[in-house]
Amino acid sequence: MRSILVANPKGGSGKTTLASNIAVYYALRGRKVALVDYDPQASSIDWLQARPENRATITGVDAASGRGRVPRDTEVTVMDVPAGTRGRQFSDLIRKAETVVIPVVPSPLDLRAAARFYNELVKLRSLVAKQVKLVTVANRVRENSPSRWLLEEYLRALKLPDGKSLPFSTCLRQSQLYIRAAERGLGIFELAPSMVAHELDLWQPLLRFLNSKRSRPHA
Repeated sequence: MRSILVANPKGGSGKTTLASNIAVYYALRGRKVALVDYDPQASSIDWLQARPENRATITGVDAASGRGRVPRDTEVTVMDVPAGTRGRQFSDLIRKAETVVIPVVPSPLDLRAAARFYNELVKLRSLVAKQVKLVTVANRVRENSPSRWLLEEYLRALKLPDGKSLPFSTCLRQSQLYIRAAERGLGIFELAPSMVAHELDLWQPLLRFLNSKRSRPHA
């Protein structure tokens, strides 16, 4: 089963938006998808409750309350992790994943939080290096703003414990299109292509990474 965890201990990084859109992407391709919400605020579950019945099916699992389980025939599991998840709790969650997607927004506070989070990941050297693959996303950026370029430069400079670069995938824009989609229980991939053409282009590097062998642990 493909397992993707979206995590960043800092609130406001867009984890739920990223997780729900990854879930939609795979559901539209006919995969059996479970969106597992570990956040007590249940934002992913709320989004699913607004989702029209005639759209590609995504099974919601309210892991924070202990209600529901991932169906056995699930092909892709996307996990939405709450802000503030650290230490043993995070270690337990990361062991469930093949890939960890780390969204970071362009602000000094978020950069410092991302640095602390990365240092925590480095402490899990064997886990990070061998059992799970990491990728970063610059999220909610304003294109051509100085903060966007500073964030991208920072993320591109991060190194894994083995000295290799931590994969940086893409910059996703701050756009009202994500809000419009979320209000209807939809993903960006389900809006009119003419409306979201630029957004879809920005998603392609992340999707290529998630669909590549580089995003999954070696056997």
